[in-house]
Amino acid sequence: MKNSVSFRLWGRYALFTDPITKVGGEKCSYHLPTYEAIKGVLKSIYWKPTLIWYVDRVRVIKPLRTQTKGTKPLVWGGGNSLAIYTFLKDVEYQVEAHFEWNTHRPELANDRIDGKHFSILKRTLEKGGRQDIFLGTRDCQAYVEPCEFGEGQGAYDELDELSFGLMFHSFSYPDETGVDELHSNFWQATMKKGVLEFPRPEQCTVSRFVRDMSSKEFGIGTNLLAVENEEAQL
Repeated sequence: MKNSVSFRLWGRYALFTDPITKVGGEKCSYHLPTYEAIKGVLKSIYWKPTLIWYVDRVRVIKPLRTQTKGTKPLVWGGGNSLAIYTFLKDVEYQVEAHFEWNTHRPELANDRIDGKHFSILKRTLEKGGRQDIFLGTRDCQAYVEPCEFGEGQGAYDELDELSFGLMFHSFSYPDETGVDELHSNFWQATMKKGVLEFPRPEQCTVSRFVRDMSSKEFGIGTNLLAVENEEAQL
């Protein structure tokens, strides 16, 4: 089954928020993209509940640089607050990922058509994705285009190994695990020769229960009708 894709991902700013900095309201970005953030990019390019995206590798192309900016985030009670956010500046990555069928959705078994989703994926990637692409937060607009993973020169190609300690990896949602619980996953991030090789969510060394959660039900011809019509227009 053809299910693998590689693409270039770049933008002026990125904010892969370290959860520790969320409490005070003044966010600070990890130096590396998280698995969940890259998975969000993949879903913006193309996604259906029939499949699950898995991020295999991310290659860091440009040097890691940060920039502090004043922002006015919205507050729950209305209006704005003042905060200082620390962004990554002028970022570029190469991403390699693949999708697999979501076996926890047997109601969508008839939609597991070999070649169909891959063909749609290729066309949407060439057009820059179906939805807006952003890096960690909607404030950080990004862009994608197909590429060959490993091509060109990267800023850290000659660096043997660089460890970043314990980092947030991803969320495990009930529609992808079959368990009515939400879990957060963490891993020991290490970049080798400029490349991050991500473990699968179930392989993460640290996992924490967040809360109970149930998955949404989908059905072909019902709440998937709009998506099917959109595919016919591509």
